[in-house]
This record gives sequence, C-alpha cells and structure tokens, in this order.
Amino acid sequence: MGQKDGLFTIEAQIFLPRPIQDVFPFFADAGNLESITPPWLRFEILTPLPVAMRPGARIDYRLRLHGVPLRWQTEITVWEPPFRFVDEQLCGPYRKWVHEHTFAEHAGGTDMRDFVRYAVPGGWPANYLFVRREVRRIFEYRAERLLSLFS
Repeated sequence: MGQKDGLFTIEAQIFLPRPIQDVFPFFADAGNLESITPPWLRFEILTPLPVAMRPGARIDYRLRLHGVPLRWQTEITVWEPPFRFVDEQLCGPYRKWVHEHTFAEHAGGTDMRDFVRYAVPGGWPANYLFVRREVRRIFEYRAERLLSLFS
C-alpha cells in the first residue's frame, strides 16, 4: 500500500486454481459481489440484477461502515473480458476510488490482481488511522472467500 499524487494505492494478488473461463464469469455477475464482501459491512446491491456489465454500467449499493449507513455508486469504465475490468466510484465514501481487476492464465489456474487508487476525506491522517486497515481487512476476507469458492 502506498501513496502517490495525493492518492493511496492498494494491490492484492491471488492465484485461483481454476481456469480463467471459470473465474472471470464469477466477476462478470455483479450479484456475486455480496458473497465476497465481509458480512460486517451489511453490503447490499440495490441495482436490479442481473446487471449488463459493459462500459457505462452503473451499480448502486448500500452498506454500513462502523454502523453508519452509506450509499455507493460505481460505474464500469473498462470492460475487457476475460482479462480486465475497472470500476470507479461516482458517489460514495471516498473522494476517489478506481479499482482495476486483472485476470491472467497461469499454471492451469488464474492469477487475479486488484489495483486500487483512492483518496479519502481527511487525507493521510484518516487513511493511516482508519481507512487503510479497514480496506486491508476487506481484501483479506475477499481472498479467503475466493480461495474457498475456487479451490
């Protein structure tokens, strides 16, 4: 996790022992996002499913962070199945959130990589004291769930 140009970054990588043609469709179905999001966030997709994933697709969510209800809307800005897609926050808890997902075939499975650039209200102190730890916990939970689902 680093900082550059006022933005913080998070990178996560995981190897899933399944071919890309099994892994990417899971991510192409927005309804699966709830299953890999920690239960303590009480995450719920508000957009009627299924969502036609493509550039310009918007997805609305509701969640709770430390008991505080939040709304979040993202837009798919890049859609390159089965290798890459990007979602960007249009409104929500971050000043900026750009999440790139990449998928590559490797050794009979799929290397999946997340690269997130984000900014938070309160800047560095807020990120250091609260946000980075919470975001790491979310990605750790997600990795555990994905390994469970795809192993």
